[in-house]
Amino acid sequence: MSVHDILKMGDARLLRVAEPVQAFDTPELHVLIADMRDTMAAVNGAGLAAPQIGVNLQLVIFGSTAHNPRYPGRPLVPPTVLVNPVITPLGADEEEDWEGCLSVPGLRGAVPRWSRIRYTGFDEWGQTIDRTVEGFHARLVQHECDHLIGKLYPMRVRDFSRFGFTQVLFPQISAAEDD
Repeated sequence: MSVHDILKMGDARLLRVAEPVQAFDTPELHVLIADMRDTMAAVNGAGLAAPQIGVNLQLVIFGSTAHNPRYPGRPLVPPTVLVNPVITPLGADEEEDWEGCLSVPGLRGAVPRWSRIRYTGFDEWGQTIDRTVEGFHARLVQHECDHLIGKLYPMRVRDFSRFGFTQVLFPQISAAEDD
C-alpha cells in the first residue's frame, strides 16, 4: 500500500462535510483503509480521517498503542475502522484535555469534549459497530469524527492561553514527534 500526504490546516478540503460511504467490502475501500493505516503508522498517529488525505468520505480509523510517542501514557484504544459514524453524547459532562492533530502539526490545545459517548457506524465489511466509551477513547473518536464535518480541533479551543507550540508546552513529546 502507500503513505499519503496529510492535508494541513488552511487547505479548504479539510473544511468540507464528508459524503457517506455507499458500498462496503469493495477493493477500493480496502485499499483506502490500508493506505490510511500505512499513513497513520508512518507518522505515529492515533487516528486518521479520510478527509485528511483528501478523500471526502465518512471514514475514520483510530487506535493507540502503549508506546505511541505522540500520546505517552494514554490508555490503549483498540484498532478500529469506523464508517458513516454517529456520535451520541451520554450526558452533558465534558472533560478538557490536550489534543494535537496531524493536520495541525507542531501545535497542541486544550479541548473540551464530551466525557462519555456512544458511537455507532459500520466496519469495512458493513458490520454494525455500537460502542459506549469514555475518557481518551471518547476523545479520540470525537476528534476524528470532527474531520468528517469540517472541524479541526483549534475550532473547539475555548481558552487560547492553553493553545501553543508542542515544543514549548511539552518538550518531551516534541522531541519524539516527527511533525
